[in-house]
Amino acid sequence: MFFFITNIQLSGRAFLSESFFYMRLLFLCLPALGTFGVLAQPTQQVTGKLERVENFQSKYVAPRHVDIWLPPGYQNNTSQQYAVLYMHDGQNLFSPQTSYGGQEWMADETAARLMEEGKIENCIIVGIWNTAKRFTEYLPAKPFGLMPEEVKNKLKQERSADTKILSDAYLKFIVKELKPYIDSHYRTITNRQHTFIAGSSMGGLISLYALCQYPRIFGGAACISTHWPASLKENTPDFRKAYLQYLNKHLPKAGKHKIYFDYGTETLDAWYEPHQQAVDAFMKSKKYFPKYCLSKKFEGDAHNELSWQKRFDVPLLFLLPASE
Repeated sequence: MFFFITNIQLSGRAFLSESFFYMRLLFLCLPALGTFGVLAQPTQQVTGKLERVENFQSKYVAPRHVDIWLPPGYQNNTSQQYAVLYMHDGQNLFSPQTSYGGQEWMADETAARLMEEGKIENCIIVGIWNTAKRFTEYLPAKPFGLMPEEVKNKLKQERSADTKILSDAYLKFIVKELKPYIDSHYRTITNRQHTFIAGSSMGGLISLYALCQYPRIFGGAACISTHWPASLKENTPDFRKAYLQYLNKHLPKAGKHKIYFDYGTETLDAWYEPHQQAVDAFMKSKKYFPKYCLSKKFEGDAHNELSWQKRFDVPLLFLLPASE
């Protein structure tokens, strides 16, 4: 089952209502259960080819669509193998018809252009659609568990979250179910050096968590407009401090992984600079800079798909340079 979402208009600070939006999005986009393994050809125009596994079944999380973007030439060059970039909020990547606010990342156009120019290695992009449980799936469980109970309860109440944080289960779905499927159905390079994960906002939080929880699986993570406060109401350092406490024990030793961070200066991104500065200082203390970590500030960029579309080439060039 597939629906088109068009003419979504946002005004003022409506972007702050991301949780509410995704609750509404569920009723429009979440497919009916029980048809795992159905490959569909989405109707939107893409550069390259887009395949969709509808209702990807999992024993860990609720079913969801998974989009697999194949670059131009994939079908013809049958001897070529490809790196894989897994991305969260998959409905926002390739089509304005399914994306939040009607604005896509244009991930296909950007990746195809950089490959054609010989600037990044050949790759496919796997877009994992979110669900109404986006917050509990994307909120890193172990850092969350380090916060005081009253702070955890306040955050759950604000985001109308389930009592159980699902991020560990979500990562098991990616690592134990989705990655084996992708590797068995497509010509992928399966090792860590060619497997990456990326996302924006809460997707940035879960991408970094994925690399730390599965350092033998993921060789790099792009954390775009990382939502360090976790809250949408209060710009407090509570969650960021808990995350740094977690990273102090679980961040892989510098040398085998790459981590990209960025943020804008407008709308929700205006909160992020002091958080990212603290994270950057920590990453420097762990010897990640300058070779294994890149952190960028984008003046004038906001917390939306249009801003992420404009700068998507930067994390791609850092994580997947053609020269490596």
